[in-house]
Amino acid sequence: MSSSVETRTSIVWDYAPAPESVDHVRLKDRYGLFVDGEFRDPIDGRYVSTINPATEDRLADVAFGGPEDVTAAIQTARSAAPKWAALADLERAKYLFRIARLIQERSRELAVLETMDGGKPLRESRDTDIPLAAAHFFHYAGWTDKLHYGVNAREVEPLGVVGQIVPWNFPLLMAAWKLAPALACGNVAILKPAETTPLTALLLAEICQEAELPPGVVTILPGDGATGAALVRADGIDKIAFTGSTAVGRDIQAALAGTGTPVTLELGGKSANVVFEDAALDQAVEGIVNGIFFNQGHVCCAGSRLLVQESVRDEVIAKLWQRMHRLRLGDPLDKNTDVGAINSAEQLERIEMLVAAGVQEGASRRTIECELPERGYWFAPTLFTDVSPAHRIAVEEIFGPVVSVLTFRTQAEAIEKANNSRYGLAAGIWTDKGSKAFEVARALKAGVVWQNTYNHFDPTAAFGGYKESGFGREGGPAGLRPYLRVVR
Repeated sequence: MSSSVETRTSIVWDYAPAPESVDHVRLKDRYGLFVDGEFRDPIDGRYVSTINPATEDRLADVAFGGPEDVTAAIQTARSAAPKWAALADLERAKYLFRIARLIQERSRELAVLETMDGGKPLRESRDTDIPLAAAHFFHYAGWTDKLHYGVNAREVEPLGVVGQIVPWNFPLLMAAWKLAPALACGNVAILKPAETTPLTALLLAEICQEAELPPGVVTILPGDGATGAALVRADGIDKIAFTGSTAVGRDIQAALAGTGTPVTLELGGKSANVVFEDAALDQAVEGIVNGIFFNQGHVCCAGSRLLVQESVRDEVIAKLWQRMHRLRLGDPLDKNTDVGAINSAEQLERIEMLVAAGVQEGASRRTIECELPERGYWFAPTLFTDVSPAHRIAVEEIFGPVVSVLTFRTQAEAIEKANNSRYGLAAGIWTDKGSKAFEVARALKAGVVWQNTYNHFDPTAAFGGYKESGFGREGGPAGLRPYLRVVR
């Protein structure tokens, strides 16, 4: 009997592979530019392959728009703008509602393709990206006949043709963040998706066709940085909205200075996740993991600077290190995967460079031991201790699964260290004392502050940063104002 019990209790349980099928993904071999309600070849005939970062396999060939394509797209959009702006508010709402419903109907396909094209785990695409994209269209569909309430009962009108440039970390979600409020306000939009993750934006173009959105209201122009630069500098653009790196944001601001073209920028971050000694530490550790390892750390508001009160430093690090060992890295299409592939070889190189700099500058590196796939771009979750505020890993945005631990003794020191950054996008506070949370939140120079949670988003809430994290807000009523001109 005893040997039987010993045999039974010595069993080691593990997850069985649970890959999601890709058979239902209706992926074409080639995608053109989406202009005037239809797909067309680029004028210069340039097509570039987009690949799966987990396997390095080709997914499809995608057209890259050139300057002449940008000019043609703007002309088409300007022709469509008056009719769309004059459409009854509730009619515009019907189109946004249709798009939201179609995103829901094709949610499984969109989630799988987002994972294939970007490398993020399927459970994140399925449970976060796609539902939030639909929710943004639903939310702003409800605002179309209430715009004056969103701007203090002022009389407003749409700006006209807006250029929108989105990054590769949340391709469809960022497209929804920008397109939904712009269309709700009566604007027409030209969207440029990221060069490494254009596919779900192009499926969104198909959804626009299925929703019978009038031609020219939404234009999708895939391309590289040159396409984006041409869009920013083109005549006939009435507003630019950009999400991406601080370096590109600076270039956009310089290009538009003195032109009178309004711009909103949502840029990089080096967000502080602050853990006080009175926090529920097990809950905080889960928040730390979600804050930095969600989407492989490819999040502008990732909690990459972990500030821990000295009295609980060792306990928090021990719990975090133990929790990190339970993260599953591997096939992003496997439903059990926690950490997927790095988006590109270029991004992997940057992560490796900054991690090497951290070691060189004297920080202590811990990386979980796990088997990395032979193909694709991978980096195991990494923790740095003995980090100085001057270290590059505590200053520069790594945009990968790397967290740097710093300590503090007092509340004042925590605030000072959290604000010691050129960025100001987000922050997290972990404490059981509500008064302390409110005091610290008021003192932090960050656009978004979470209390006892991290990386929670909602279409009704504004999102945006300060300092080199940009300016302007997206989401909620605040997301309407950048797309409206106050008449009186």
